[in-house]
Amino acid sequence: MKIAVGQLCSSSNIKSNLRIVYKILNQAIENHARILFLPEATDYLSQNAAHSLELSQQVKSTFLAPLLNHIKALNQSTYVSIGIHLPNSSTTKVENVHLLIDPTGSIISRYQKLHLFDVDVPNGPILKESNSVEPGKEVVRPTAIDDVAIIGLSICYDIRFPELSLRLRQLGANILTFPSAFTTKTGEAHWEVLSRARALDSQSFVVNAAQCGYHDVGTNAKGDVIERVSYGDSIVVDPWGTVLARARKFNDGESTVDDDGDYYEIIYATLDFDQLQKIRTNMPLIEQRRADVFGK
Repeated sequence: MKIAVGQLCSSSNIKSNLRIVYKILNQAIENHARILFLPEATDYLSQNAAHSLELSQQVKSTFLAPLLNHIKALNQSTYVSIGIHLPNSSTTKVENVHLLIDPTGSIISRYQKLHLFDVDVPNGPILKESNSVEPGKEVVRPTAIDDVAIIGLSICYDIRFPELSLRLRQLGANILTFPSAFTTKTGEAHWEVLSRARALDSQSFVVNAAQCGYHDVGTNAKGDVIERVSYGDSIVVDPWGTVLARARKFNDGESTVDDDGDYYEIIYATLDFDQLQKIRTNMPLIEQRRADVFGK
């Protein structure tokens, strides 16, 4: 199965981000990709919790509905995996969700991020995703495509919790995907290692679409530009831990843009499910796991 992974640098301009998604999707279709994977927060990145809540109110009408209609109108055969925000109906927070959309423009799976990136480093940065995001409460059962690709949905920080990947594997997944907007510091140190580790833990393909570069999220009340930067390095890893494809990192020199001034990249990989089955047969980790010690 041929897949595509789109890397971009989303801003706080929802319509602009959607325009770039259309470009990526068109190229993925032209290159006969069965599934297109896009990053976390493809719809927007924001300045703070209040800004995120404000923007989330626009997503259904300005981003999601047009995207679903566009996919349906294309009448092609490409599925889309994408991370977006939606307002939470019970709180003043948003939901960080991962959607799987079929070629008819129907949402066939929806996952809400379980693990939130809350980091308070002494004398360092304080990053509290929980200030603006309502956490999910359940693992979502993987979805099968063509009776061969079985996709388990996660998001970004979830990659640090191997029990989620193992649970998805137990539920039948053979592709794990963590759409992300990794910070540069943690990305440099851990991104590839975590991607390869989750592939090895679960004996699955890991497909991680990433945000990349300096995000235009506007200025604060003082007129100062707010700096948000993501690591990039979208990556595809096979069940043996081999990197099959990857995109640029944020510091790999100046990124190229198209005639409209838009930055995006697309990488492609072919997933060999016969190889995956051979690896699982030769080293049957899931069957050898000590459920009597560790539980289900």
